[in-house]
Amino acid sequence: MPVTVIVGTQWGDEGKGKIVDLISKDMDIVARYQGGHNAGHTVIVGDMEVVLHLIPSGILHKGKKCLIGNGVVVDPKALIDEIEMLKKNGIDVDSQLFISKKAHLIMPYHKVIDLSMEAIKGGKKIGTTGRGIGPAYTDKASRLGIYISDLLNPEIFREKLAINIEQKNSLVKNLFGKEPFDIDQIFNEYIAYAEVIKKYFVDAKLFMREAILAGERILCEGAQGSMLDVDYGTYPFVTSSNTTTGGVCTGLSIPPKYIDRVLGITKAYTTRVGEGPFPTELLDETGEILRKEGGEYGATTGRPRRCGWLDMVVLKNAVWLNGLDGIVLTKLDVLDNFRTIKICEGYKYKGTIFKDMPDELEIITNGEPVYREVEGWMARSAGVTDYKDLPAKAKDYIKLIEELSATPIRIISTGKQRSETIEL
Repeated sequence: MPVTVIVGTQWGDEGKGKIVDLISKDMDIVARYQGGHNAGHTVIVGDMEVVLHLIPSGILHKGKKCLIGNGVVVDPKALIDEIEMLKKNGIDVDSQLFISKKAHLIMPYHKVIDLSMEAIKGGKKIGTTGRGIGPAYTDKASRLGIYISDLLNPEIFREKLAINIEQKNSLVKNLFGKEPFDIDQIFNEYIAYAEVIKKYFVDAKLFMREAILAGERILCEGAQGSMLDVDYGTYPFVTSSNTTTGGVCTGLSIPPKYIDRVLGITKAYTTRVGEGPFPTELLDETGEILRKEGGEYGATTGRPRRCGWLDMVVLKNAVWLNGLDGIVLTKLDVLDNFRTIKICEGYKYKGTIFKDMPDELEIITNGEPVYREVEGWMARSAGVTDYKDLPAKAKDYIKLIEELSATPIRIISTGKQRSETIEL
């Protein structure tokens, strides 16, 4: 069976971009199954740093077919900007990029609603990027969404747009006090986008069926991480789609029986961007050191990431939800200079210790992390490419993660470059 899935096991930013890029060399197709341009994958190739928000990281490998699935919501302007950036860097986009006709569009009113809804929440903000992803998924669920392929039929597109504009103008004027949207302006803008991107449109279900039956090797990538899944994350502080493995089947038209391998990307510590509970967050000097050493700033927004120790409650939850066959451990090198390292094994709340992820947000928010302390290695793992060359205590840390998660570690990342990787 030819399908491999890569998922984030934490709150996103685990280093999926590098790992997708690394594995892509052995694949025929790399496909994105959910999210929008609210998350970024950063890939370092030599001296070139490429940040991708919509297009799968496999685009950096010549000859790889890259599909944006129907589970993704697409801002066409952001997509075109990304295409142009890649072309300027000498990447052959036109022969490699494919977009599902059933991907939904992000419209200008989605962005205004996103930002305005955050503004009126005051101290209870979600921490959205304001790029319209949530409202686009809301319209999709409300049967008001607009397919990207609707741009090929101006009459249908205008008809759907008119229904949305009438509804959205009432909302933005009466609730937010904003200027109404002009249907002609949006219509003309998006029809112009269609002329640029229509050559990439495909029937994704046929695309995938033919590829799977032909034995092509497929790598599926998502955005964000398991703890931001709309069903299983720290709701309501989540994204608006299914970031876990289940999103692959609906977002890419892949039947479950064809998924062969699922790899979970895990940082050697934990980070989070935006609002919401974060049990192991460090608000002290240690947290600042993790942020500085790990370069923990959002690839999309530049926001500083919240940093903390590795949380095994979170990781074990992701192992089960995604059916992980293996773990990819990233940023091990960031811990090189810590004398003591902590791993959270549970949350203590009102006298009870929870070692499995509780459903109640109250427990996750107010539970006290129960830590196991281990001795740091105080030696260089950065750039190491052979497991035997790792410091002994770094190996102990790796083995402890395997033991506590009951899942083998398959790959270890020891730096930003493709080459700074240990494959086990």
